[in-house]
Amino acid sequence: MRLGYNSNGLQNHRLDDALRLLADHGYQAVALTADVCHLDPFRSSAGEVAAIAALLAKLRLLPVIESGARFLLDPRHKHEPTLMTRDRAARDRRLDFMARLSQLGQDLGARVVSFWTGTDHQPGADSVAWLDDGVRAACAVIRQAGLEPALEPEPGMAIATTAAFGALRQRLGAEAPAMTLDIGHLYAEWEGEVVPIVSAWAPFAVQIHLEDMRRGRHEHLPPGDGEVDFDAVLTALSVAGYAGPVCFELSRGSHRAPELVQRCQQLWQRILPGLQR
Repeated sequence: MRLGYNSNGLQNHRLDDALRLLADHGYQAVALTADVCHLDPFRSSAGEVAAIAALLAKLRLLPVIESGARFLLDPRHKHEPTLMTRDRAARDRRLDFMARLSQLGQDLGARVVSFWTGTDHQPGADSVAWLDDGVRAACAVIRQAGLEPALEPEPGMAIATTAAFGALRQRLGAEAPAMTLDIGHLYAEWEGEVVPIVSAWAPFAVQIHLEDMRRGRHEHLPPGDGEVDFDAVLTALSVAGYAGPVCFELSRGSHRAPELVQRCQQLWQRILPGLQR
């Protein structure tokens, strides 16, 4: 496994400074949320992208592309439009964004683009068909750039649980995405005991998000501030043979980033000392 950190928890740092901070603490991966402050895919120049690609290679940081920018597409509505937006032109804006992210990932040397479905604000008889069509289209865009699509079950969205993800995979068959498994979300949604779920879904995951969280509440917390059993979860991932990035996602901790980057690294080193470079 690769110790990683999400750049959405480093928003008060310039991206190059953030990457050096991670490397200095032994991180091996970065979940790069392309956003207004970090490689805006609508405004970043080819030179800026090339410079970050060179730095990632120098620091031996594997990037994973994340699509969770909050207000990049709509300055007034968080995360909108999404794959569940019923206006086709608006949803096409999301798909164009996915295409830009996929090209960015290709330029940076990433292997995976992580995404979610969005919230279904108009649930009805067409919801499942609209969901499947949107996920299928997003996967096609990502694969066209040579990267692997990974869908993250997200509380409150059309795919919010691992059970819903499993049903989607059955419907889409060979067109289905891999999984981004967020450990905290298993507590927020509470589908049952977490370790068996982690063990069952680890073979389908190509990206893991990790943070502390409390049962029934979707709030990303630093390790030690919630209910997540990090020893059990990381051991389960290791036993299951998961070998990809495990990226701490502390999206509301940018003002404490140096402290939290160190805190997460120390937790990792305590539990999995053999995987620390």
